[in-house]
Parts: sequence; structure tokens; C-alpha cells
Amino acid sequence: MVSIPRVVIGAPASGHGKTTVATGLLAAFARRGVPVAPFKVGPDYIDPGYHALAAGRPGRNLDPVLVGEDRIGPLFAHGSQGAELAVIEGVMGLYDGRTGAGETGSTAQVAGLLDAPVILVVDAAAQGRSIAALVHGFRSFGTVRLDGVILNRVGSDRHESILREACEEVGTPVLGALRRADAVAAPSRHLGLVPAAERRAEARASVDALAALVTASVDLDAVAAIAASAPPLAAEPWSPAPASPAAGRPVVALAGGPAFSFSYAETAELLAGAGAEVVTVDPLHDEKLPAGTRALVVGGGFPEVYAAELSANEPLRAAVRALASAGGPIIAECAGLLWLCRTLDGAEMCGVIDAEAAMTPSLTLGYRDAVALADSPLAPAGTRVTGHEFHRTAVHPRSGLLLSPAGGAAWQWRGADPEGFASPTVHASYLHLHWAGNPGIAERLVGLLGSSGSSGSFDSGSGSSGSGSSGSLG
Repeated sequence: MVSIPRVVIGAPASGHGKTTVATGLLAAFARRGVPVAPFKVGPDYIDPGYHALAAGRPGRNLDPVLVGEDRIGPLFAHGSQGAELAVIEGVMGLYDGRTGAGETGSTAQVAGLLDAPVILVVDAAAQGRSIAALVHGFRSFGTVRLDGVILNRVGSDRHESILREACEEVGTPVLGALRRADAVAAPSRHLGLVPAAERRAEARASVDALAALVTASVDLDAVAAIAASAPPLAAEPWSPAPASPAAGRPVVALAGGPAFSFSYAETAELLAGAGAEVVTVDPLHDEKLPAGTRALVVGGGFPEVYAAELSANEPLRAAVRALASAGGPIIAECAGLLWLCRTLDGAEMCGVIDAEAAMTPSLTLGYRDAVALADSPLAPAGTRVTGHEFHRTAVHPRSGLLLSPAGGAAWQWRGADPEGFASPTVHASYLHLHWAGNPGIAERLVGLLGSSGSSGSFDSGSGSSGSGSSGSLG
């Protein structure tokens, strides 16, 4: 049983200020000396980075679509160990989930799975008494416990008074009212907020400003009381350790730093639990792979922003090519895929895959139910997974053949051409996976290293397992 106080921060829609309030609450309670555990609903990497700065511990994701609803309680219990309060930031609107799947993947579903009360954040900049109808609608729709409201972007004392009176009419307490404050704003670009890892000093200043704003504007004692009203949760902490970890602790390099900041905390935990020694490599600054590296895992991020710097690090690019040529397993997703290509927006990359990548004006995003088309370090052919795409780039293999299962494609999903690149030693794709929903990935990868070493080789001149492939991916 898990008895930690917990509260979900939801909103009527995106853009109302969930991240501002959740990060501010985490920072405010942490500065009170309360150990806080941060969580984010959905497949988001950026918000947890700010949560981690505020809380002083890893920000974690709770996504029923990617890991299954049965793992939400255990993952929550795992991530909240040692904390005295958990703050769970929602995704989109309170009842918005996977397209065509009702509440699946929504903030409301996660609140129900955790039996947690909800505080609704409402952007009140252009609202008056009508806020009562909105709040009443959210309280009466669905089954979540909506225990209070925090008003965001309030314009004046008079405006705040109107809003509070309206909420009182429908019996919903206002727990706080935040005025507009430029000091807490975070810059945005083509895929949302700029990650905290890319603006560490400025991000810390923003978090400090949020702590001060929330402390001055929100009744923290009332929030803590709401969180404490959550009943005990019947869940045992999730464990990343398999039954029989590999011996020898082979080194697995995990890309990090400002250009590759998208990684779920459970990825490194699962690799370590499977028997690997996980060492971070920063492709912007490290000119060598960690000593003894046997495999490389590269997650998401923004290599397009750092293309010139990544290209200038030719020693590391050469080391990655050498690892691939020697048959060392490489798993790369999204940003990692771009880095393995020959070029990104014309800048030289690693050249492990014979393809060129470039920015595009259109955004590709959404959950994907995919099946593996070929054996790779990530999974055997035929493996079914659910992942998430989120990018504004396209990859164009340089040969003239269609990407196909026979041509080394990684995945197939309904309504799309085959995607990604797969060989016995390399897997590179746009698809983001949460490894806690697919724990066999880490065991498979480390198992390859624990035997006689990885078998097979990757032809860096072909872009796949020896067959040419082309077509726009994504």
C-alpha cells in the first residue's frame, strides 16, 4: 500500500498554466523542506525537466497508453519513494486522451487510477463570472474529485474578486490566484518549451521565481490538505531489476546533455537492473565514447538546434561509426535517428545510416501501434509495441528503393509506410518508447553484450541491413 499524499494538476485545455502551477508547487513545497515527487501525465519530456529542477529528484511520466494502466500505480509508487508529497501534472485538457479512445491516456484516467484529487488550473485572463459555468461543468462531468481551482493570469484585485465570487457560487474553493509575471515565463520554439537542460541557469531562475509566486499566491496548506485526503493506494513499487541480471556489467553509453535531453528515467534504471553499467555521453562536449563502451542508446532531443556543434565533434562521430562497424549494438530514437544519418540540414552527422535528414514545416505527432519488421537490438521481428511520434523533421534515405521490410525498415503501423531502420545491430526510428512498458528491451540489449558479444554487422554505406532504402520517413 502507498499512503503518500498526492494531487493532480489539471486544466480545461492546454495553455491554461498547468506547468507553471505544478512546477511552482513543487518548488514551493521543496523550499519548505517537504520532499516532493514530480510526475507528468503523457509522453512529455520537457515538463519533467523543469519538475526535476524544482523538486531536486527525477521528473517521471505516467502514461497508460505507453506502459499500460496496470503499471501506473507501481510506477507512481516507485517514483514517490522517500517523498512526503506527490504532484502530478496533467496533459492537455482534463478529459483529453488518445484520439478515438475516450479517456484513455487522459489526466482524468490517471487521477482515477491513482485515486487522487484534482485541482483545476484555469486561465482567467478573459473571463469573469462565466468561469462558474466552466468549473461547474468540469465538476459534474466524469468521476474525478475536483477539490479546488487555481486561477491563472488574473489581471487585478477587482478581477480576482469577481472570479472568486463566481466559483463560490458553485461550491468550488479558489486555492490561489496568480497574476501575470514575466519572470516565470519559459521560452518556446518549434516543439514547445525550450528544455531546462539547454538553459540551466535561466531555468533555475525561472523555477525560483515560480516558487516565490506560488508561495505568495496559493494557499499551500489547503493544497497539502487536499493531497492528504487521498486514500491509501493498493500498489507495490515497480522494480527495474529482472530476475537474473547479466554478469560482468558491460558499459552502455546513454546520450545526454542539451542536444539529447529526452529520456525517461526508467531507461537507465532498466539498463542498470539488467546488469549494465550506464555511463552518460554528451555529444556536444565529449570527444570519445566512455571507456569500454559495448553499446549505445540515443534518445530524443533537439540535434537540429545544435547541428553545427554536433558536426564539429568529428572524433565522437568517428567513434560512433567505429562502434557500429564493430557490431556494437546501437538503439536510437527520433533525435538519435537524425544523429546517425549522414547529414542533418546539410551538416555532417555520424554516417551510420545512409540517409539525409532535414527540418520540415509540418509537425508529425501521435501514438502509434507498431509491429517490428526485422530483428534488431531493440526487439525481435513481430514484436508489437505502442510508441509516440513527435517531430518536425524528415529522413530521406539516399538510394532509390522504397523502404520496406526487405529493405531494412524497423516498424510498420496502420495508415503509414514502413518506418525506421533496423539490422541485427542497429535500430533507429522516430518512434519514442517508454521502456517500462517494454522491459524486455533492456534485457535483450544487455543480454547481447553478456553473451559472446553482438553478432552481425551494420553496413554504414547502406542505411540498413545491406539493402538500399528510400522514401520520406515521418
